[in-house]
Amino acid sequence: MQDIVTLVCTECKRKNYTSTKNKKNTKERIELLKYCRWDKKHTKHKEEK
Repeated sequence: MQDIVTLVCTECKRKNYTSTKNKKNTKERIELLKYCRWDKKHTKHKEEK
């Protein structure tokens, strides 16, 4: 049940990371604080549609 999801930076809108998520346990979209190398700081990254 693990699905691969793409994480997009909320500041620069670039696809920086991929992650896995179990759709049975987490039905809503994940949101993580990750480092964006283009902004050179930690920003929120949201799961792409």
